[in-house]
Amino acid sequence: MNLSLPGSPLATPPQVFPVRQKNLAAHLRVDRYGDFRLTDAIRPSLDLQVVPSEGFRLDVYRDDKAGFQVPVLAAAVSRERLFDAFLSLLEPMGDVVDVVLGTSHDTKNGSHNDLHRERIELPVLMSYFCEFEDLLLNDGCTGVAVIGKGKPMEVQFDEHKLLVVYAHDLERFEASLRQLGVPREDNLRLITEGEHLHSTDVRYADAFEQLCYRLGTGLASERVNW
Repeated sequence: MNLSLPGSPLATPPQVFPVRQKNLAAHLRVDRYGDFRLTDAIRPSLDLQVVPSEGFRLDVYRDDKAGFQVPVLAAAVSRERLFDAFLSLLEPMGDVVDVVLGTSHDTKNGSHNDLHRERIELPVLMSYFCEFEDLLLNDGCTGVAVIGKGKPMEVQFDEHKLLVVYAHDLERFEASLRQLGVPREDNLRLITEGEHLHSTDVRYADAFEQLCYRLGTGLASERVNW
């Protein structure tokens, strides 16, 4: 699974691949694949190595060096339900959380920076997320991770607009997705598992700076929370 790892939120940089200019504009305009719709942030490769579809799947992340493992849920949700799904996954996180904002704006070679804010009340954080919904949904250079305080769990809304949950008990998170009509698909292929394109705009870089200002973020320190 091409997912970020616990302790290093949003650590996987966006992969941007060169594509032929012919037909590219038309390809970028396509956001619907059957009943599944992408946000403006991401598109599959021109040759559709992965055809986007909705669902969630379960896996286990193992770190043999650190000697731990943790269940992982990864979900692709159609854009009309995506933001609601993200907010619903935050409900089990507790009253106070940490947050990491990830950005690849103005970085080189696909690298990205993480900015960290410790201890923020979850309702306050969710209100900021609602204010910056357009940024979170449609900017292919912005991602967020919400980390439980005193609870070994993490919810990521990454730059690919996938939802990723690390937690020892995933039952409540599964139930939230099922209530929104997102099915479990054990053979689900994620857009990160093929070549893909990220999209951004200068206005999103400005909006990201505003969100950082509101949250009072600083550079994140790498750590393991499990």
